Amino acid sequence: MQHRSLLILTAVLTTGALTLTACGSRDDSGNDGSGGDGGTQTVVIGLDAPLTGDLSALGLGIKNSADLAVKQANSKKYVEGITFEIQALDDQAQPSSGQQNASKFVANKKVLGTVGPLNSSVGESMQKVLADAKLVQVSPANTSPSLTQGQDWNGGTKARPFASYFRTATTDAVQGPFAAQYLFNDAKKKNVFVIDDKKTYGAGLAGTFKAEFEKLGGKIAGTEHIDPETKDFSSVATKVKSSGADVVYYGGEYPAAGPLSKQIKKAGAKIPLVGGDGIYSGEYIKLSGAEGVGDLATSVGAPIETLPSAKEFVANYEKAGYKEPFEAYGGYSYDAAWSIIEAVKAVVEANDGKLPSDARAKVAEAVGKVDFEGVTGKVSFDEFGDTTNKQLTVYEYKDGNWAAVKSGELTS
Repeated sequence: MQHRSLLILTAVLTTGALTLTACGSRDDSGNDGSGGDGGTQTVVIGLDAPLTGDLSALGLGIKNSADLAVKQANSKKYVEGITFEIQALDDQAQPSSGQQNASKFVANKKVLGTVGPLNSSVGESMQKVLADAKLVQVSPANTSPSLTQGQDWNGGTKARPFASYFRTATTDAVQGPFAAQYLFNDAKKKNVFVIDDKKTYGAGLAGTFKAEFEKLGGKIAGTEHIDPETKDFSSVATKVKSSGADVVYYGGEYPAAGPLSKQIKKAGAKIPLVGGDGIYSGEYIKLSGAEGVGDLATSVGAPIETLPSAKEFVANYEKAGYKEPFEAYGGYSYDAAWSIIEAVKAVVEANDGKLPSDARAKVAEAVGKVDFEGVTGKVSFDEFGDTTNKQLTVYEYKDGNWAAVKSGELTS
């Protein structure tokens, strides 16, 4: 989905939220924003992500990319009679904040869809609140399989918990095993020490990795859980050194992964740390320093910069002048926002050019039927609300940046 944008947004700071107004204006008094643009109706897309705190680099990339999608939809007048706005709320990577933000989106009757969040644990906290209001949620980054396939997804019984939840990123049911196959078959690593941060994302990712690595014939040199808030991992680093492992797999995010890698190397274990999309960030490069060179990360999809479909997105993002890079999930956030925009378009066109009274329910249903070429490739969803795009990439930290090593899909 490629659109050129000539529109400049103005940012209005409101209590607890940054509302990005794409056209016309909005206030909290119930004004529908339709007065100054020939009677157009305003549709708000809620955006939830960590906009401050340790994970804000990823969160701001998500916000900016959804903002770009809205800019382009409005510039093109993509949905006749509809002006889109973004209402961005900060969850600080905390489930309780995400749940509160979900309630705020529900309370704003103009919100017909939401993009986010980053963290699976936050997504889990938001699901029921949004589903009860029939408000669609499309995450560009959640990877925990249980969010779409239920708690018993790995026990042979897959059941979709909430019909209003979708995601443009593939799951850890694919990502963990993909990393295991790469390490065992390509990197020839046979003895791994597995560490996780006990969170929904980290523990789940480490679990799927460990199961596949053992299935392939690899040895588990040891396992450990850490508190990511401490930043002192010396005792774990000593255990890794004593274990004789030739690689470390970490389920968690970059704020802890960077210092962990550094401390493992300083303890004398000159072996790579490998993680998932939660460590695939420029911030990991800074936090792990010279000791992190040679470390690996998997991330969803193919490298954005290599996709012909993404060239215009990259150029327009740069042209828009955002201060922060789009990071790992920018393309997926852009496509998530466009899935909602496409759904609104379908609903409006099916209702004689107007929003129906049950617009939220209709938009949620329509998101499940979208099928278009986005910046990350084909955008469509399966019966669980998962993306049909299962591609992943292995990246290596070298020459001061992440470099793609291998792209592909999980081998059955």
